Amino acid sequence: MAFSKESRRLKIRKRIRGNMSGTEQRPRLSVYRSNKEIYGQIIDDVTGKTISAASSRDKDIASASGNKVEKANLVGKALAEKAKKAGVETVSFDRGGYLYHGRVKSLAEGAREAGLKF
Repeated sequence: MAFSKESRRLKIRKRIRGNMSGTEQRPRLSVYRSNKEIYGQIIDDVTGKTISAASSRDKDIASASGNKVEKANLVGKALAEKAKKAGVETVSFDRGGYLYHGRVKSLAEGAREAGLKF
């Protein structure tokens, strides 16, 4: 029997997280995507702390005009700016089991444009 979309994504996510962990020098940029919104967090897995976070529900991004892909790009830029203020320059990108396409790719490109290195 074939996996459902969600169980397939969770299986891929588990496989990715088995190989990746965020450290203090190189934290993990985690992406969660719902049907309407997109969220990004920069996480230090050693201490279990979220260093910075941004989402399409933030007031300045939610009020911006554009489609979901354009808003994902703004989320990436906002996340990178918050990370730079916290002293983070390089991260490892955790796509959360989603394909590197569309909104996930747009978030990553926005973060890169704002100066975050993966």
